[in-house]
Amino acid sequence: MGKDLVPQEMVHAYAIVKKACANVNHRENRLTNQQFHLIVQVCDEILAGKHADMFPLHVWMTGSGTQFNMNVNEVIANRCSQIAGEPLGSKRPVHSNDHVNMAQSSNDTFPTAMHVAVATMVKKRLMPALDALRASVDEKAVRWKDVIKIGRTHLQDAVPTPVIGYDKASKIAHYASDHDLTLKEATLKLGYLSPSEFDRIVDPRKMLTTYVAK
Repeated sequence: MGKDLVPQEMVHAYAIVKKACANVNHRENRLTNQQFHLIVQVCDEILAGKHADMFPLHVWMTGSGTQFNMNVNEVIANRCSQIAGEPLGSKRPVHSNDHVNMAQSSNDTFPTAMHVAVATMVKKRLMPALDALRASVDEKAVRWKDVIKIGRTHLQDAVPTPVIGYDKASKIAHYASDHDLTLKEATLKLGYLSPSEFDRIVDPRKMLTTYVAK
C-alpha cells in the first residue's frame, strides 16, 4: 500500500540498535567472537550507506514493526554469511533470529530505533536548521530595523510597525523574565537601544493617550 518506504534514518537507527545488542550479547558470552565481529561489521556497512536497496518495506505495516525488524535481521545475517563464504540463506555462521535478534522483541526495538532516529536527526538536521534560522532572523532584524511596513490583522491593514519590532519586544520580555531584569535593563543588555533612546521611545505618558508615530 502506497509508495512510502521506511526512511533510511530508521534503517540506520536499527543498525545502531542491532550493533548495541550484539555488543551486550557478546559481553555476556552469548555470541562467539566471529558472530559478534560479523554483525558489527555489517551494521557499520549499513551505517556507511551500503545495502540501502535491501530494505524494500513500506511504512504502512501492521503490528509493532515486526516485518521491518526481521528485514534488518535477515539482511545482516545474509551479509554475514556472504562475508564468511557461506551460501545466502544458510544462516551460517549467523542466524537472523537466534543471533542478530537475540533477546529482542519488535515491541522494544522498533520504538527504540524511532527514538534513536529522532535524536540523531534533531542533532544533525533540526538544531543546525534552527541555528541558521535564528542567525538569519537576527541579521534581518538589524538590516531592516528602520523599515516600516503596514501591520495586518487577519486580511485587513492595521497600524504601521517596524518589520521585526515585535520579535525584538518578545525577546526583550523573555530575556528580562529569565534574568530577573527590568525591560529597560534587558533592552540595554541586548544592545537594542541606548538609555536615552529607551527613555524617549518608552515614555509612560504616551501610554495614556493615543500614540501617533512620527
